[in-house]
Amino acid sequence: MKEQRGTYTDNSAKGAACLLIGALIWGVAFVAQRVGMDYVGPYTFNAVRCLLGSLVLIPVVFALNGRKEKTDRSDRSVLLQGGIACGVFLCIASNFQQVGLKYTSVGKAGFITALYIVIVPLFGIILGKAAGVRIWISVVLAVAGMYLLCMTDALTLGKGDLLELICAFAFAFQILAVDHYSRLTGGPALACLEFLVCGLLTLIPMFLFERPSLQGIYAARVPILYAGVLSCGVAYTLQIIGQRNLKPAVASLIMSLESVISVIAGWLILGQRLTLREIIGSAVMFAAILLAQM
Repeated sequence: MKEQRGTYTDNSAKGAACLLIGALIWGVAFVAQRVGMDYVGPYTFNAVRCLLGSLVLIPVVFALNGRKEKTDRSDRSVLLQGGIACGVFLCIASNFQQVGLKYTSVGKAGFITALYIVIVPLFGIILGKAAGVRIWISVVLAVAGMYLLCMTDALTLGKGDLLELICAFAFAFQILAVDHYSRLTGGPALACLEFLVCGLLTLIPMFLFERPSLQGIYAARVPILYAGVLSCGVAYTLQIIGQRNLKPAVASLIMSLESVISVIAGWLILGQRLTLREIIGSAVMFAAILLAQM
């Protein structure tokens, strides 16, 4: 029993480390996503970075599959289902997030996106699971924090903030889908297919609403490479691997640190600052996130 307990602890520590590195990459990625739109549209940026992330993982998938026995048809079917489900939710979440970044700051986008930590337990109520007092307190704190962080003097929610809020709901579904399928399939293979589905779906609005050009994509090569190789190829794979060894609540808590990192990155790299009211709102929202997962 001691040996089993030790193995679980080791795996949990590795999972936490994977998610912590992923949160660091994602926090800085908000800056890359914002800068990239100086050269290309939001859908072009997302389509290229997701397809690039999928491409980067192909050799990893083949290398890992080479060490295993041939995958049977049922496993391939589960992988395909998981890739499509995770890819669709990622497509919705990432595109709402990317478009929202045009109208709000990096720091605010990071905190609003992290509301998925509070949203995930609320989905349990819809599924018939009772929510404790702590969850309801978290919801009240999150709403109060949102008000301080996002509401204007005219008591309206900014366009970018509303888009990021929709993104948070979509990411909650993506986290639940990853939690389910990451335990049934290989991490890199699931991530590779997830990005491929997301990238292909994003090509539709890219060609409908934008005029992508190779010149613009080349000009945005640095933020696209960061978002594609590190944010997609590395961080989302770390998410899938890390969530295998942690409960969804704990995993979500660690990943929510991207909100704090996004504020620091926006301040250091872009010179974006929050007002005192927005700082208080951010602190209240982060308290809600912590309380929801304690």
